[in-house]
This record gives sequence, C-alpha cells and structure tokens, in this order.
Amino acid sequence: MNTPVTIIGAGLGGLTLARVLHVHGIPATVYEAESSPAARTQGGMLDIHDYNGQLALEAAGLMDEFRAIVLEGRQAMRILDQDGNVLFEEADDGTGGRPEAMRGELRRILLDSLPAGTVRWGHKVGGVRSVGEGRHEVTFADGGTVEAGLLVGADGAWSRVRPLLSDAVPEYVGTSVVETWLFDADTRHPATAKAVGGGSMMAPTPGREIFAHRESGDTLHAYVALSRPLDWFAAIDFTDAAAATARIAAEFDGWAPELTALITDGDTAPVLRRLHALPAEHRWDRVPGVTLLGDAAHLQAPNGEGANLAMLDGAELGQALAAHPDDTEAALTEYERAMFSRNAEVAALDAAHGYRIDSEHNTAHDLIKLFTGEGE
Repeated sequence: MNTPVTIIGAGLGGLTLARVLHVHGIPATVYEAESSPAARTQGGMLDIHDYNGQLALEAAGLMDEFRAIVLEGRQAMRILDQDGNVLFEEADDGTGGRPEAMRGELRRILLDSLPAGTVRWGHKVGGVRSVGEGRHEVTFADGGTVEAGLLVGADGAWSRVRPLLSDAVPEYVGTSVVETWLFDADTRHPATAKAVGGGSMMAPTPGREIFAHRESGDTLHAYVALSRPLDWFAAIDFTDAAAATARIAAEFDGWAPELTALITDGDTAPVLRRLHALPAEHRWDRVPGVTLLGDAAHLQAPNGEGANLAMLDGAELGQALAAHPDDTEAALTEYERAMFSRNAEVAALDAAHGYRIDSEHNTAHDLIKLFTGEGE
C-alpha cells in the first residue's frame, strides 16, 4: 500500500491502528489535539478482554508489554446494597479473561511502540472537506492543512470526521457520572477501602449508582451515576467543589457512610461526565477514502466494551489494509462490514440485558443475576 494513512486522534483506537500498520510496514501519521502525551490525565482503569482488546494487542505485537502493566488482583468484583452489605463477591484467582490496567499505561506502551514523529501533537482539527477522487483536506485550528489519501476518524464522540459519512449526532442518554478520587485509601479512608475491596465495587439502585475501582497506588476511583436531565446538572456549579459535592451527596441520603464517603471525602474536585450515545446500530454507506473507528463510529453509554472495541477496530482496520495493499476500498468495505456486525451484536446484548441505570432492574439482585447467568 503506497498511500500513507492519516489518523485523527491519538486515543487507544487510533494508536492501535498506527501500530498495526507499522507492524505491516504501512506508513501512518496521527494528528492529535492535545499538546503532548502528558497534557491530560488519561482516565482510570480498563479491563482488557480476551475476546476483543487482547486480540488487538496480539495483532499489535504488544502482549508482553501489556502483561507487564496488568494490576494483579483487580479482577475481583463485589456488589453491595445501599446499606453497605456485600451481597455478591467474585475473587480474582488470576484466571479471568479481563485483566485490568491503567488507561494511561496502555496508551504509553502504544506510543512507545511507534516510530518517533508518528504522532503530531497540538493539531486540533477545525474542519474536514472532500477534495474529490477519494481524497480529503483536513484543516487545523492554527490554519495549517493536510491532504489525506486515506483518512481515519479516531477522534471520539464529537468527531470532526464523522460528518463526511453520517449526519448522526450523539444524544444524551439521560444519565451523567460524577468522578471522584480518594488517595492513600487504606490509611486515610479505611472503612471505604474495606467496602470497595481489592478490585471493583458496585452499589446499584434504580436511577442512581456508585461504582468504584481500586487503582494503582492505593487509589480509589469512583463513578457516581445519576439519571437526571442535563438541566438538573447544569444548575449545579461544579466550579464550587464543596457545593457540588454536597448536592450530589444529597441524592444518596441514607446510604451507608462508607459508600457516601466516595462522594464526600474525595481528594480532588468532583468531575462531571455527561453520557452521550450514537444510535444503537449506527452505520453509513461506503464513502471512498474515509472511515471511522471507536467512539467516532459507535459511541455508546459505558458498558465495559468501549476501549476494547476501539482497539479491535484499529487492529482489524490495519489488518484489512495490509491484506489489500492495492485495493483500499476493498479493505475499508471488509473492515466496515465486520465492525457494523460486531456493534449490532453488542447493541443487541445491551438491549437484551436491559441493564440501564434508569431502569427498575438496576438493582443489586438483578445485577447479580446478570453476572451469574441466573434465569438464562
């Protein structure tokens, strides 16, 4: 394949694509809006599944590097009720297929695997347009441009590349998440550390939920979810950390103090994440010279699959391009067909489980049935 690949976005999906292309000797350049690899905290812990994310890492030749960053014991999981009672617990015996690693570390091993200069930092995309014959011009915020023979939008939920292919726009799913962090938890927050356990903890009720991870360095990272309209959250001043914390905590009045401490005792200001999604089976007709991967293609509310699917998209797209060196359109057709099918299956599974925070089934009992397969 003689045409270099232009990738917009240096997230896990875009970097996996760049790495797999490099493995196959195909040049690629990644343009990223952030100014450097350290410009932003890269989020929390990810479970990388043996049926998608790990397949991508194998295609990238990075399984040894991945194993070196796995956090042992973090596959342990427990479900609590709002009174703090442990209703279900699953230990990490080292045999599970969903080892946990920090997102930032995973991104680092992908970046380290690429030739110097592959990622062009500080390139925020202002617009993209077709210039004919399957080529596209990308204009950056600083006025610079690049013409792409093959353009891949790996630029997330609010993709600037997506409008070339689809009119779809992410819509609010009705739930937002407030993130908090507790540091040195075993010594400074012992009751909460005990409640969370060695891996992840979920305390679900209809319309609200507390989910927490034990991350590296004795850190507890909590995701406090509430099903409320956007206007409800807009009325909260998140620049006033104390007031925002108190307002969110009020929604969990009566819950066990070791759980609400994940809200009230945070060592950082609470961070609001509004959750959006594309239509469940979002797809498009083939447009020469451009495609999408990851959240740009199939943004969904968090379900544990997003990062894994983005990486698998990147790996499969890279493999398809390598398999069709003289026919880019055949490669893109093959990639999109498989990606659309996979995402339809994920959407169908999500719908079948009916597991949404705003659902009456968002209870500890129903979640335990989901994990144990009871009633299937």
